[in-house]
Amino acid sequence: MARRVRAVAAPAVALLVALAVAGCDAADRIAPPPPSNVEVDTPQLRQVKAEAGIEPCVPGSATDGGLPDVTLACLGGGESVDLATLQGPLVLNFWQAGCEPCRAEMPALQQFHERYGDQVPIIGVDSNDVFPGAALELARDTGVTYPLLADPGGELQGTKLRVPGLPTFFFLSADGELTSASGGLDSVDEVVAMVESHLGITL
Repeated sequence: MARRVRAVAAPAVALLVALAVAGCDAADRIAPPPPSNVEVDTPQLRQVKAEAGIEPCVPGSATDGGLPDVTLACLGGGESVDLATLQGPLVLNFWQAGCEPCRAEMPALQQFHERYGDQVPIIGVDSNDVFPGAALELARDTGVTYPLLADPGGELQGTKLRVPGLPTFFFLSADGELTSASGGLDSVDEVVAMVESHLGITL
């Protein structure tokens, strides 16, 4: 009886191996996620954004500034932004409403924006978040006014702006070089040190 079991198991193992190999080959052909149906621009969201004093999203003028050619909606209404039009030096902060380390560091990011935003703009990206209302309320409660984009469907996950965890920073230099770092910062001094290190500048 034991021999019969082994004889049956061998083809089964071969089939599993074949399926695994086929799955690996198919991985390269996986389509990007469909557009998200999460509404990030409603009258209610626009009202919260206006109350918070969050700045408008503004597309850049570059044809290929170093970021992916992906257009994101402005959180709470406003002009959408093709990331490829943005130029460095620039800081992108990926966050979401349910991320406690994101909440903790947002006041420091706002301080950086107020002190150095004219030299190094910061843009927040509400990433993989299906609760845009909670995200805007968090921004309002932490005093954030820098521009906020929204990627509720994770469209950037198939690009070089793939986020391994939240919060995450991406730094775009003036010559288009892109680097990244994990977040969870405690003070504006830490933000300054991180920006200077990744962008090779002195503020």
